[in-house]
Amino acid sequence: MSMNPQSAPRLSTTADPRPDPQDPQSTDPRWLTIVGIGEDGLAGLGDAGQRALAAAAVVFGAKRHLALLPAWLEGQCEQQRRESWPQPFDVAFERVLALRGTTVCVLASGDPMWFGAGAKLAERLPPGEYRVLPAVSSAALAAARLGWALQDVRVLRPVAPDRLLGLARVRLHLGDGVRLIVLSADRETPGLLAALLRGDGYGASRMTVFERLGGPAERCIEASADAWPEIDIDPLNLVAVHCHAVAGASGAPARARRSALPDDAFIHDGQLTKRDVRAVTLSRLAPRPGELLWDVGAGCGSIGIEWMRADDGCRAIAIEPDAARRGMITQNAAALGVPDLEVVAGRAPAALADLPAPNAVFIGGGLTTDGVAERCWAALRPGGRLVANAVTLQSETALVALRARIGGELSRIQVADAAPLGRFDAWRPALPITVLVAQKPWA
Repeated sequence: MSMNPQSAPRLSTTADPRPDPQDPQSTDPRWLTIVGIGEDGLAGLGDAGQRALAAAAVVFGAKRHLALLPAWLEGQCEQQRRESWPQPFDVAFERVLALRGTTVCVLASGDPMWFGAGAKLAERLPPGEYRVLPAVSSAALAAARLGWALQDVRVLRPVAPDRLLGLARVRLHLGDGVRLIVLSADRETPGLLAALLRGDGYGASRMTVFERLGGPAERCIEASADAWPEIDIDPLNLVAVHCHAVAGASGAPARARRSALPDDAFIHDGQLTKRDVRAVTLSRLAPRPGELLWDVGAGCGSIGIEWMRADDGCRAIAIEPDAARRGMITQNAAALGVPDLEVVAGRAPAALADLPAPNAVFIGGGLTTDGVAERCWAALRPGGRLVANAVTLQSETALVALRARIGGELSRIQVADAAPLGRFDAWRPALPITVLVAQKPWA
């Protein structure tokens, strides 16, 4: 059987067939090379990385990266300018982009496209202007030292302005036997992580801290979270954790991420979408990676929190006018591993004015307030879902009227729990909940 030459697949014998931009004879338009560098410095770079470094007119890097380069190289590259990353970090990207047309080399830790400067630069440049030469990532090195299969390990970078708030993200992934690699923010991260593990009932977890991985100063410290020592640790470190739950511990248990949490997982004052109704509500909201939820009249935040727990990429904004309840939302979000839940003070619809457009909206309170449902529906992205729950006759009437305007499906949910009645048990029905689900047209 003959093959049409026009339809034949193209085969390449190299990973990147384009010419090397550091070659004097090259016509390659890529003026920027992002080079991954490890603690072994120049010795760990391949030929391409060394050529890129030697040929660059300007080299950007953290002070520790530039310090890894041998003194003789600076003498060999007399016309080369070296610049340390300025603060704030984003200013550096603007400086790099301002040098378009100059041969530039950016040094970044390990794999630049993995939590690194390379990914940030790639967001700002078309692919034809740069190339990336990655080194081995710190997570890959740690997994190799421990004999862990990297695909079975969860790698976390819990960076936040508040270190404790950032570390709260670890809670989302705790479970007996789970293996985690946590990229530390500083020398205090291991101790703070050990305290979190102890408090959450995982004090038996085995912690391994690696300092300056891959270089001559590499050091490894191992201990359980319960016995973690108070020692000085190099700021450049990561923590590998083999999680072990302590039987009978009073800390938070491992919790399912894609089913409704028990009501006692939340601090609340009664303003809580109860577990069974919450499960139905979340199934109607249908969380998807990267989507944004508005939780309007959030109460203690249970819907927004469960939405974010469904997938690491899910985002949510909780809108709540009561200050005490906003405090509960913040506490619940941190305790349940989603401290990035955004909390907005105010009452809808006014509080919704400047918020980014959502992919889904849950109205748990405010249905009888003029303009709330209309503002939510108008802001919703095409294809987005609006879910609203009603308990009172007045809010149910508002739902029926809303359905007449925007369409959708109405359902009624009633849950009954067995409870003692004298010497026997009887069903105790909760108040019925009316649910409206509507999807905004795509066009």
